[in-house]
Amino acid sequence: MEELSLLQRVAVWVLPVLFAITIHETAHGWMALRLGDPTARMLGRLTLNPIKHIDPLGTILVPGLLLMFSGFLFGWAKPVPITAQNLRRPKTDMAWVAVAGPLSNLLMAIFWALVARLGLAIGSGSPELALFLIYSGMAGMFVNILLMVLNLLPLPPLDGGRVVSALLPGPMSWRYDKLEPYGFFILLGLLMTGILGKILWPAITLALVGLAPLAGLNEENMSFLLTSLLN
Repeated sequence: MEELSLLQRVAVWVLPVLFAITIHETAHGWMALRLGDPTARMLGRLTLNPIKHIDPLGTILVPGLLLMFSGFLFGWAKPVPITAQNLRRPKTDMAWVAVAGPLSNLLMAIFWALVARLGLAIGSGSPELALFLIYSGMAGMFVNILLMVLNLLPLPPLDGGRVVSALLPGPMSWRYDKLEPYGFFILLGLLMTGILGKILWPAITLALVGLAPLAGLNEENMSFLLTSLLN
């Protein structure tokens, strides 16, 4: 397989990243609506329009700079507003709202694995389209698995932190939630020191290896594709 130029790398990342953040946030709002909170729908955030979810800093600038200058992709979208008091069982339902985001990323990773498989099936019949689908599929698998694993970390305000908060008894949950204002800075510190990568990579690698048969790729091909996308 051919290696990609910078312009080609940006092109194959755009759709997977936009869909990953858009569907992740929409999934939170959809689950909240199912459990009694219409806030996201009322504010126009229950939509697949990526413009409604884009954060200029977290969705465009930070991921773009990291994609150009490092081997790690990190970013965020505007959180979908949830009014916990509207939920039928606020404490328990917030956990389900939180889980909906990472679950949507898992389903999208499976979808992108099938896109990569389609590219392999097209093969020499249309090599440019095949290459685009294979690399886009790999990018989609990676970014969605990354978002899923990252958001499952037990750190407020990440989705995993919401789940932990819902599982803890009242007083402990309240104390745990007080970490939320510092969560982003803790995450940034872990990223800058390289600790975050060491925490995430084993789980990301395991999930990608699990998706490889569905994508029609072996570990060697998957490693080559991922290296071309990130370096």
